[in-house]
Amino acid sequence: MTGRDASGGPDRGPTLPEELLLLALDPERGKPLCESSYLRYALAGAALAELEWAGRVGEGRGGRITVHNPLPLGDPVLDGALAALPDPTKGGQGDGGKARRWVRSAGRGVDELCRQRLEERGAIRRESRRALGLFRYERLTAGPVDLAGPAHARFKSALATGFADPCDRTFAALVAAIRLDRRLALGRDRRSVHRELKRLGREEWIARAVRSAVIEDESVGSGGAG
Repeated sequence: MTGRDASGGPDRGPTLPEELLLLALDPERGKPLCESSYLRYALAGAALAELEWAGRVGEGRGGRITVHNPLPLGDPVLDGALAALPDPTKGGQGDGGKARRWVRSAGRGVDELCRQRLEERGAIRRESRRALGLFRYERLTAGPVDLAGPAHARFKSALATGFADPCDRTFAALVAAIRLDRRLALGRDRRSVHRELKRLGREEWIARAVRSAVIEDESVGSGGAG
């Protein structure tokens, strides 16, 4: 979770959305610790944050995404997210639409790209199951390469330093936006940490968009459907 320059070249390790997926996984159940659709919104938000750090997008007026540069970065997860935004060279005029709407629409695709990439890295195994013999679902179990441990360690290190790094703050804000912090080990002073994470979630524009998508689901009683 240190600042990455996602500009292609050699593999620099898991991207922020991959780390977030690893942090959110319950290895025993093979499912996320939080609502699956909310996690998808946060994964899309994490990819958007990486694109912002790489100079590809930025914050526009009224919670909109501005696309500065449509050129790919050489990372399958981030390039997939970038491709889901309008190309300003093809009439998009740099307007990527409302961030809240985009994280909702792009979340499922980013989630799938993260799963594929983590499987390629050997960090997870994807197991197809059927509930009651009818409904197909997927379990994510630990693979031979431990990347979940380092993801948790980085989050704990960021927590210990008060999320001083801008990238760590974005990560923490996304965790708070989907209330994942309620399921993580935060040390003794949990209330204080929750308050700090909530504050970060209000300050970060991408986290606000993710939180708005979550609230929208809750307001219609969908339980996170979509």
